[in-house]
Amino acid sequence: MKSDIDIAQATQMQRIEEVADTAGVDREYLENYGKYKAKVDYKLISDHADKPNGKLILVTAITPTPAGEGKTTTTVGLADGLKKINKNVVVALREPSLGPVFGIKGGAAGGGYAQVVPMEDINLHFTGDMHAIGAANNLLAAMLDNHIFQGNALNIDVRKITWRRCVDMNDRQLRFVTDGLGGRVNGTPREDGYDITVASEIMAILCLARDIDDLKARIARIVVGYTYDDKPVTAGELKAQGAMTALLKDALKPNLVQTLEHTPAFVHGGPFANIAHGCNSVIATKMALKLGDYVVTEAGFGADLGAEKFLDIKCRMAGLKPDAVVLVATVRALKHHGGTPKDKLAEEDLASLNLGLPNLLQHVANMKDVYGLPVVVAINRFPQDTEAELELVELRCKELGVNVALSEVYSHGGDGGKLLAEEVVRLCEAPNDFRFSYEDDLSIDQKIEAVATKVYHADGIMLTPQALKQKKQLEDLGFSNLPICIAKTQYSFSDDPSLLGAPEGFTLTVKNLKVSAGAGFIVALTGDIMTMPGLPKVPAAEKIDVDTQGVISGLF
Repeated sequence: MKSDIDIAQATQMQRIEEVADTAGVDREYLENYGKYKAKVDYKLISDHADKPNGKLILVTAITPTPAGEGKTTTTVGLADGLKKINKNVVVALREPSLGPVFGIKGGAAGGGYAQVVPMEDINLHFTGDMHAIGAANNLLAAMLDNHIFQGNALNIDVRKITWRRCVDMNDRQLRFVTDGLGGRVNGTPREDGYDITVASEIMAILCLARDIDDLKARIARIVVGYTYDDKPVTAGELKAQGAMTALLKDALKPNLVQTLEHTPAFVHGGPFANIAHGCNSVIATKMALKLGDYVVTEAGFGADLGAEKFLDIKCRMAGLKPDAVVLVATVRALKHHGGTPKDKLAEEDLASLNLGLPNLLQHVANMKDVYGLPVVVAINRFPQDTEAELELVELRCKELGVNVALSEVYSHGGDGGKLLAEEVVRLCEAPNDFRFSYEDDLSIDQKIEAVATKVYHADGIMLTPQALKQKKQLEDLGFSNLPICIAKTQYSFSDDPSLLGAPEGFTLTVKNLKVSAGAGFIVALTGDIMTMPGLPKVPAAEKIDVDTQGVISGLF
């Protein structure tokens, strides 16, 4: 089979004006970025306020494995499948980060015959949103250090600065740095560090903001550090919010592109789900809901991370209510959870599959029982999957009252997603009992415990002495009403990446608590989570090239 990039480059794309016409976007809202990309003015949402919203479908997945699950591919293929059965549909996805593109994971434009295009643009510079976010983040860092250099009127303790610089690249060398060296004229010496841009609070803020005024207000609330007497210092006190918003005014507008089958797709925003809330922007989702009768969106990593944060953070803040959940799994990944080595995954192994199935079933039960949402399991089919293996998955899911639909969108595009699309439409017709896993009035530790016990199925939680101290400080500062964003490994329900399947008898250890006051949530850090990844021994960047005609190769 052809590579993803070969398939994408062989596709005859429609001009973006034609895609906008399909989506129902009037030309007055369209801002072209070349022939095949455009930004859409967010004023479209308020101008269409009287139009009812379409159905919202969340695509999530089992706990990730090296075997792959295909969540974005399924999201795109499902949208094309809905179009094949004559539904008015729009996709809403996250933007890829350059870190994974050049690292080990690859991009986030789907795969095979279920992709969004132009895939090279989307996976590289796109419309410059990532650069704008990085510039705004680093402007705040520069203004913070300049304030200290110019006399420190706010009495900021340089040992208590929490704001870090960022770059959209996997660069472990920048995790911890000492800067301001070389004498007084070159700044104040202090310990510092970089995050990858998608881990910046600016990214989370951009994705949760309702409009430009809300964006500016959220930026002003960012806590950059603390004074010598432990009072928080904000971006507003540094008078940075106006200039930062100016850098972000165009990045706030969703990006319109298309699938290989010309289904309209918004690709906008991209926080990681293991360290942030892992969803595309609220503005893009709401815009899609005004344009499509069905909107297919995704959340990062497994359902314990992306879906939990989509439901408990994004839906809570934006007033969204999903109509159905698609939970993506593969037989290969489930066998991996059951103990099959990676080099044996192509062989039939019902015993390992049976041992790995509790991972899928726990995710399914969480969506049904914790959040009250109807679920369909989408099996992303591989040629090596046997009928016996597929029948076992279907049998175990039906015991929970959930149907299974085979997804063959990677090989067949929308035609391979029609069965899944039909089941999703059926689920969307019935009312659901959507609810959060915790309420706003619980304490910080009670919210963490609710997610840990209900979603991760931990026995309980433990806060380290440092986290307990931080909890009291955040409560004293009035932040206890905020939702919780738990940062943990994506490879396990627990905080230990080696515990596959559906582990039991563990305690979730919270090492640090910090407030993202602009985003509007408290981050609880567990395990050994890093906000700046590193490149692998053989980075994907080594295989990427461009010829004299400007044609890119090796991207996938």
